[in-house]
Amino acid sequence: MKLQPDKSDAQTLTAHGPGWVAINNEKVEGSVVVGSRGERFAWDCTRFDQLGPEHFAQLASLGAELVIFGSGTRIRFPQPAWLQPLMAQRTGVETMDTPAACRTYNILAGEGRHVIAALLVERPTGG
Repeated sequence: MKLQPDKSDAQTLTAHGPGWVAINNEKVEGSVVVGSRGERFAWDCTRFDQLGPEHFAQLASLGAELVIFGSGTRIRFPQPAWLQPLMAQRTGVETMDTPAACRTYNILAGEGRHVIAALLVERPTGG
């Protein structure tokens, strides 16, 4: 039996690298919010320590069933109080590093779920 994934019209995260992600093969530099129902906008933060409650309140306004927070090059958790707007409307939140968030978003979006990936994309330092 041949197994084929369901056809999905959701945006996909097709690649990632230092300081960028690709959405439907289009390279986007900097942090971004992307959703399975066409949501897409720049997320105003370039470092984890710039995040605050307003960033997560913005995500709550999108009405997704799940938010995947990509915390950058390593896993870091937001303050629990920042997640209150999402928890109040029973929106799930999962935190992982940004590469893992890209992969997880693609799987869930491909299943037809209303999912948002909030991706902290840190610029490379030095070197």
